[in-house]
Amino acid sequence: MNPSAPIQLVFRNIHKPNSHTLPVYLEGGGYKAVTKALARTPEEVIEEVKRSGIRGRGGAGFPAGIKWSFIPRTSAKPKYLVCNADEGEPGTCKDRDILRYDPHLLIEGMIIAAFAVGAERGYIYVRGEFFLESQRVEAAIKEAYAKGYLGENIFGKGVRFDLAVHLGAGAYVCGEETALIESLEGKKGQPRVKPPFPANVGLWGGPTVINNVETLANIPNILDRGGAWYAKLGVEKSSGTKIFSVSGHCNRPGNYEVEMGISLKDLLEKFAGGVRGGWDNLKGVIPGGSSSPILARAACETVTMDYDSIARAGSMLGSGAVIVIDKSVCVVRAIARISRFYRHESCGQCTPCREGTGWLAQILTRLEAGGGRPGDIELLEELCGNISGKTICALGDAAAMPVAGAIRAFREEFVYHVEHGRCMVE
Repeated sequence: MNPSAPIQLVFRNIHKPNSHTLPVYLEGGGYKAVTKALARTPEEVIEEVKRSGIRGRGGAGFPAGIKWSFIPRTSAKPKYLVCNADEGEPGTCKDRDILRYDPHLLIEGMIIAAFAVGAERGYIYVRGEFFLESQRVEAAIKEAYAKGYLGENIFGKGVRFDLAVHLGAGAYVCGEETALIESLEGKKGQPRVKPPFPANVGLWGGPTVINNVETLANIPNILDRGGAWYAKLGVEKSSGTKIFSVSGHCNRPGNYEVEMGISLKDLLEKFAGGVRGGWDNLKGVIPGGSSSPILARAACETVTMDYDSIARAGSMLGSGAVIVIDKSVCVVRAIARISRFYRHESCGQCTPCREGTGWLAQILTRLEAGGGRPGDIELLEELCGNISGKTICALGDAAAMPVAGAIRAFREEFVYHVEHGRCMVE
C-alpha cells in the first residue's frame, strides 16, 4: 500500500469537467464492464463479486456477493434492486459526491447487480435534501434510456432493467433497509421485524437486494478488472478502496478514497492536512459516523482503517465518517448533542429506543448543564445496556454505543462534570 499514490476507483472521473454526463463517462471507459457482465451467467457474476471480497460500504459491512446469493433463483413474485442513497449518518458525505459527479457509475453498477440477481426493476432511494444530486441522477437515467442502456433488451442481450428515482423525506431511520422499503411502498418509514429478510420478502413482497451507493459504484471496477485483482487491494477481510469522509478539527476536511487498511494517522496527516494544532492536540476520533464509539488518542496512534482493526480498538468502521476531535472539545457536551439527534430520529416503534433515547438525551443534557448527580454515570451505562440489542433495528444501538464508548474512553470527564458541575476543558 502506497498512501502517497492512492488508487481511485469510485472517484476516477470526479475531477473531470462535466463528469456527471454520459459522454465523459464513456470517454473514461464507462459501460464496458456491464457488457462483460452480460456475456457471463448471473451465477458467474455473483461469484466474481464474492471473489473480490467487497463488503457493504453503508455501515454494516456485510459481503455483497453473499448478500446477492441469498436471492432465490426462481420466484413467483418479481425481484427488485434498491440503491440506498439516503445517507443520513452524521459526518457522512461520500454518497452524495458519487450521485453528484458520477451518477453513471452507479447506474452501471446497478445494471450489473440487477442482472446478477434477476431483477427487472430498480429504485434509487435518495435523501430528499439532495436536490442537485437527484436532478443529476434523473438526467443520467434519461441519457441511459436514450442509449438503450436501460429498458427492454439492453445492450441487445435480451435483458430488461428499468430504473427510477424515489425521494425520501429525510428520516434517518429510513437508512435501515426495511424502513426504506416501507417508505418506498408509501407507508410510514418504520423498520420491519426480521425474519423474513428482504432477500425473500422485500419490496411489495418480492425478493429484494438493497445496497449502498458506494457499494454499487465499486461493481463496474470489479467486473472490469476481476474480483481477484480487487481482492489484492486493501487488507485481508477488508478488500478494495474506501471513501472516508473526514471532518471536524482537521486542516483539510473532505472525502478521500484510499485503500482499506491505511493507518488512521496516515489518513489524517497525509490526506486531511493533519489535526488542527498538531497531532499532540488530538483528543479522539469518531471513526465511522456518529453512531460509532469514540476512540481516545492512544488508540488513534495504532489503529488502521479496516473492519477488524477498528473493532479490536472498541469501535466500528461504519460508514467511514471520520470525525476529528481536538482538546478544545468537552466530550460530555459532544455526546449530549449526538444523543439529542438520536432521540429526535427514533421512529418510536420500540419501547427501549423510544424511551431510552429520551432518557439518555435528558440525563446528558442535565449533566452537561451542571446538574449532574451521583449515580448518573452508572445510570447512563445501565440505560445503554437496556437499549443495545433489544430493538427491531440498529437505531437503538446507534444511540447507545456513542454514550457507552465515551464513558469508557473518557470517564474522568463525566466524573468531573458530576463533581464540579462544569467541563474539564473550560
